[in-house]
Amino acid sequence: MLITKGISLGKLLKWTAPHIIWLTLLMTGITLLYHYQIISFKIPWLPVSVIGTAVAFYVGFKNNQAYDRMWEARKIWGGIINDSRSWGMMVDGFITNLFAKDKASNSELHSIKQRLIYRHIAWLYAHRSQLLIPTPWEHASQDGHTGRTAKYYQEKFGVGLLGDEVTRTELDLFLPKDEYERLINYKNTATQIINEQSRDLRALREQGLIEDFRHMELAKLLKTFYTLQGKNERIKKFPLPRQYANISRYFVAIFIMLLPFSMIPELMTASGGLFWLSIPITALIGWVYVMMEIVGDYTENPFQGMANDIPMLSLCRVIEIDLREMLGETELPPAVAAKNGVLM
Repeated sequence: MLITKGISLGKLLKWTAPHIIWLTLLMTGITLLYHYQIISFKIPWLPVSVIGTAVAFYVGFKNNQAYDRMWEARKIWGGIINDSRSWGMMVDGFITNLFAKDKASNSELHSIKQRLIYRHIAWLYAHRSQLLIPTPWEHASQDGHTGRTAKYYQEKFGVGLLGDEVTRTELDLFLPKDEYERLINYKNTATQIINEQSRDLRALREQGLIEDFRHMELAKLLKTFYTLQGKNERIKKFPLPRQYANISRYFVAIFIMLLPFSMIPELMTASGGLFWLSIPITALIGWVYVMMEIVGDYTENPFQGMANDIPMLSLCRVIEIDLREMLGETELPPAVAAKNGVLM
């Protein structure tokens, strides 16, 4: 997540430099063809403007849907934060000797609470790690320039910024060794961690450390975690429909290819001897349409390890600190800090 007030002009130019270059070269070439009268035909401005308006609406629709995906993901993680705090509160307040026939010592009760809370923290980090696994339609999975660029931005302005933060999130720090070795081999470790919590609650009910009502309330929270996990997985594993995500790119390309044959002759006539002014003006118009397309393209996948992502590690760390403080711990990891204006 970008946390700076704005994107500097230098960063914007660096991000879009390849597009600025090819647009400028394209417009320069066509301008020279007109200037030296190698070509003389002109496309009327009216049909090109109609196409440009239609493309703007279509790309705007795509960008709106892409933003909805990102904002929904952030709301889901907000729900994970709230329900995680509720989980810590209930574990701390519900597990007592009130209904137990064989009373447990305070240290045993604390150990049980720690086990349930630490396992939940493990679920958080496991879920985050699974969401970062690339899907075939994400940028890092593509060949050529797109894939190389995505990997560069992941390294310099994404998950590559985390460095030593990742060492504080390993699952074996929060799970018993035997449990870790068993759960890590499942295809969906996060799902099995929640199921392990359910089994633990059943055992506590049998021991009388929680009664039916408290067991049901805690089980409801586990169900909520499954629901939130499933919502995130839906966003991750179901892309923005390709007919919206890709066809808009073709529409933008068609408009940009038609644009100079309509606008450059007009600008060359209007500018008198300053025919070169048509180059930056037409390149700028093309750049605006390309940027509208790119913004939506990089927004539609909020879990791909780039600067536009939901800051999952930061949110997981916030929850971890809150829950461990509920256990009375004081040696806590620091909050995840932003680097290069990016919070991951």
